[in-house]
Amino acid sequence: MSDISELEEFKNFIKHLADESGSIIKSYFRKSIVVENKPDESPVTIADKKAEEIMREMIMKEFPEHGILGEEFGDYNPDAEYKWVLDPIDGTKSFVCGTVTFGTLIALVKNGQPILGVINQPILQEYLIGDNQTAELNGVPVKVRECTDLSEAVLLTTDHLNIAKYQNLKNFERLMRKVKLYRNWGDCYGYYLLATGFADIMIDPIMSTWDTMALIPIVRGAGGIITDYQGNDPLKGNSIIAASRGIHSEVIKRLN
Repeated sequence: MSDISELEEFKNFIKHLADESGSIIKSYFRKSIVVENKPDESPVTIADKKAEEIMREMIMKEFPEHGILGEEFGDYNPDAEYKWVLDPIDGTKSFVCGTVTFGTLIALVKNGQPILGVINQPILQEYLIGDNQTAELNGVPVKVRECTDLSEAVLLTTDHLNIAKYQNLKNFERLMRKVKLYRNWGDCYGYYLLATGFADIMIDPIMSTWDTMALIPIVRGAGGIITDYQGNDPLKGNSIIAASRGIHSEVIKRLN
């Protein structure tokens, strides 16, 4: 099987993963559900768990030789050539508050490199997929918009308090005062807004593997730049700065 036809097969399958997990998540949205706290104090719900369970079952049935890393149920077959990285609800706090700035993150990784990434927003029925070369929203190509001046930029982050906790807050607030607009439309939805041309900078001062992997092929496919907080390989760091090409290096410089 050629690489191109193999990639198309994976693209078709990843859409099924998004559809099946999305229908579970929709069934719990804005319903009265129990919110548990994990050991790291992050919240988890039955929707997170059931959405990941269905995706894991589907992957094991379709590609039994592949590995899986999920936020809720950990690592399976960790040394496999292909690995699926799952965050069933990225933005569980947003989900339980009834907002739509959450999504499902699905990545396919080959020999440690992400080759496909999806942000699926099941409530709005927005399906964004990237393969490092292109990005599409519901089948329509999308691009990061051109921005060459910070004074015209829209800056997003998930949680202002996390900047102070994990990075240099003063530098961030200086950057904040330089841009046109600053908002906390974060979690994966911030990267969705960047990739579809509605924002210019998305920053997360702390990230896990399941947060990061799907974003890389999407941002790159949409023509943006994605690194860690210091401007290095995002696969080796634990933070993310994604931005349009015209301003990414200046953002890195100002934050550090």
